[in-house]
Amino acid sequence: MNWAFLQGLLSGVNKYSTAFGRVWLSIVFLFRVMVFVVAAEKVWGDEQKDFKCNTAQPGCHNVCYDHFFPVSHVRLWALQLIFVTCPSLLVVMHVAYREDRERKHRLKYGENCRRLYKDTGKKRGGLWWTYVLTLVFKIGVDATFVYLLYHIYEGYDFPSLIKCEQKPCPNKVDCFIARPTEKRIFTLFMVVTSLACIFLSFLEIIYLVGKRCRELFTSVHHAHHSMTNTLSSGSNLMEPNALKAGKNTPETPAPSYSVAIS
Repeated sequence: MNWAFLQGLLSGVNKYSTAFGRVWLSIVFLFRVMVFVVAAEKVWGDEQKDFKCNTAQPGCHNVCYDHFFPVSHVRLWALQLIFVTCPSLLVVMHVAYREDRERKHRLKYGENCRRLYKDTGKKRGGLWWTYVLTLVFKIGVDATFVYLLYHIYEGYDFPSLIKCEQKPCPNKVDCFIARPTEKRIFTLFMVVTSLACIFLSFLEIIYLVGKRCRELFTSVHHAHHSMTNTLSSGSNLMEPNALKAGKNTPETPAPSYSVAIS
């Protein structure tokens, strides 16, 4: 495990994440990656060797183990961690693309030209959509693997005794799992951390969408307020002009009585 790469990835993604995203990254790297590297291999490393069945029939041990453990927990969690952490790199790559585009723009039009982005790391436009889509993808990955773990192993429990009647076993045989309690604890721990990451991603999406809606509402309100002020100031200017024009207009005297009779 290259810890320097993980540290660089963590610092790079944290730079462009919200508070919820920083907590999510901390949970992933401290409670999932560390537990996976330190404990998972030791807990499941000798599973097939310590899987015992009370029969000497050749092949029965292998088919029973494959039936109850079709996919290793360690490999399943490794795939989950890979799929759930890779989308975070898309945000860093998108920011790097923006910075490179800004640099080429300055080289072409000079340092005093108008900038393409006010802040290349600010979540606006395409970067906002990239960030939200990565959150949706991470929620889907964690939810899918939690369901797969439940579906493949028929729950998160590890019974001490398993009944197996797969061929070429001569009859129903008893098989025993090594350290079932320890495996149950670590499995529940990984499932709970996955659910916590899903919950944090949901909160982050709600926060980003709510913040964006509030900014749009504020901008529309300010535009309406400025338009109202412009119209009111224009009407205020017209009133004194109208009064001034009225004062300058000469009044026509009424005709006298004698002139009207004649």
